[in-house]
Amino acid sequence: MPNENTISRRGLFMKLGILFNGVVATALAVPIVRFLLSSVTRGHANGYASWVPLGSLREFPEGETRLATFRNPNVMPTDGKTVDTACWVRRIAGDELQVFAVNCAHLGCPVRWFPQSGLFMCPCHGGAYYRDGSRASGPPERGLFEYPYKVESGLITIQAGELPAPGPTAVLAGRKPPCA
Repeated sequence: MPNENTISRRGLFMKLGILFNGVVATALAVPIVRFLLSSVTRGHANGYASWVPLGSLREFPEGETRLATFRNPNVMPTDGKTVDTACWVRRIAGDELQVFAVNCAHLGCPVRWFPQSGLFMCPCHGGAYYRDGSRASGPPERGLFEYPYKVESGLITIQAGELPAPGPTAVLAGRKPPCA
């Protein structure tokens, strides 16, 4: 005769199954919730709008184009060396600069500067750009992308949180980018 306080074999396995499913659901939910909240908990909410130092204005002589590197503001612990990003800095005169993304506007291959010809050349598909970043020839449909920059107390800083592209940022800055 069954007692009211005893549990049947079927009831025991039912409760163990529910407990096991609860443990598995929790184990799956924790990383998903951490991923969804990671941008808030890491404190990089405005990482895309941050200004990154490139170097002193003295490092870039007038009339020359030089390669510079900066540390991407959106860093993850697993990024390693990829957070060091390159860009081309062209100093026109005084505080007037152009800071170009190193990526070709066609497929993103890294462009090289050739001072002898005054051209940026893409090794992947033969894209060429003039010294001001505008398209010279090849498959790219637009010029090189430019980073917004500012010079304060002789230090060049760029807004480098995301790859520059024509769009709302250029419209907000009140100027038309040369790549459009």
